[in-house]
Amino acid sequence: MANGTSGEVVFDRVTKRYGEVVAVDAVSFRVAAGELVTLLGPSGCGKTTTLRMVAGLEAVSDGRVLIGGEDVTLRAASERNVSMVFQSYALFPHMTVLENVCYGPVSMRATKAKARELAMAKLAMLGLAGYEKRLPSELSGGQQQRVAVARSLVLEPAVLLFDEPLSNLDAKLRRRVREEIRELQQQLALTVLYVTHDQEEALAVSDRVIVMEGGRIAQQGTPQELYETPRSRFLADFIGDANLVDGELAGAGGAAAFVAGGVSVPVHADGVAPGPATLAVRPHKLRVVARGDGPLDGVCKRVAYLGSRVEYVVATPWGELLAFDGDVRARRARDEPVGVAFDRDAVILLPRPGGSA
Repeated sequence: MANGTSGEVVFDRVTKRYGEVVAVDAVSFRVAAGELVTLLGPSGCGKTTTLRMVAGLEAVSDGRVLIGGEDVTLRAASERNVSMVFQSYALFPHMTVLENVCYGPVSMRATKAKARELAMAKLAMLGLAGYEKRLPSELSGGQQQRVAVARSLVLEPAVLLFDEPLSNLDAKLRRRVREEIRELQQQLALTVLYVTHDQEEALAVSDRVIVMEGGRIAQQGTPQELYETPRSRFLADFIGDANLVDGELAGAGGAAAFVAGGVSVPVHADGVAPGPATLAVRPHKLRVVARGDGPLDGVCKRVAYLGSRVEYVVATPWGELLAFDGDVRARRARDEPVGVAFDRDAVILLPRPGGSA
């Protein structure tokens, strides 16, 4: 078994500068031993730079990096007991699967017999027994990904790092491989730091998600916390689909009302003061109903049948709203007058400092 249980990672106010540019700005977080934590964010947010500083592939400008309780800030990558699975897999094309997986132990002075024993065990664990003599070009994308994971696991690192590991796979294969990675991580109690820009991928594999924006942590928490209680407009918009409506909040708590486009709707607004606010509501929380049966009247502008659901775009006084409906048999028609309804506790209210309704 990999010794991932010793691999707690601590980032202590870590900053990375490239000249005048601050790529990572005083970031602090902790990855507990045996936990899978995902760094999520748009391109340029600092997530990959953060991962590379854990690996020792980028120098830290300020702050400390600790692994297993030891300060490794000034240690070389080879002295950190971590292993990285790269986006490109980085397999040697002229080597067989077995030779690729043996490469790490052999380079660390293990005997060829010991390296082969370790490699065969990891290949079998990942369902690759029988593929030892194949070249990477003879494997599917998913198989190549598993070889890359085996090559990292064979070193028995304290921490396993994944840099956009599924970006080269098609949608169905991404789903299957991410499930394999999660199952393996839980089975072996591996400590994993995982980077992706794919929100669904992050929600599916993670114990916790750290969302980065502009080199800083925007919010961190469990997938459910980030999805259901985002703290900012950026988070509500970035994690999953959301309709965002700018308006004015009147009243407070259970007696609050949200006003936008001349329409006032009762809402729960605990913790948000009256004044400029943004209402966020997920598309699956909206119901497309007969006109007059909801607080918002509208017209269906787009209707898309997706097999398991119908997606509507409805023009309303609050702008165009995206709604998902699981009842695919009773589809509304394009240009049909409709209403939009939702429960008052289905919406998320966010303060909008300095805004105007």
